[in-house]
Amino acid sequence: MKKIKPLSDHILVQRVESLSQKGGIFIPESAKEKPQEAKVIAVGPGKVEDGKRVPLEVKVGDNVLITKYGGTEITYNDEKYIILREEDVIAVID
Repeated sequence: MKKIKPLSDHILVQRVESLSQKGGIFIPESAKEKPQEAKVIAVGPGKVEDGKRVPLEVKVGDNVLITKYGGTEITYNDEKYIILREEDVIAVID
């Protein structure tokens, strides 16, 4: 099976979806804002600065907050992912 391997300082994440319910009414996907929480699926080796590779601060398995409009959404094997740069990660959630 093929895998997606990000390059440079890119990160592959998958949004963490939560089921929304307000007062017994379920909110449809089309009416909800996209969650900014995501799980890191794969990371690139880091970018090269001054001839040295700078490793990324996030690692596979981290839960992170991402910018609302950052990255590129892709679909691979019927799953939705986002490829973004490390600078589009706002915080790591412990």
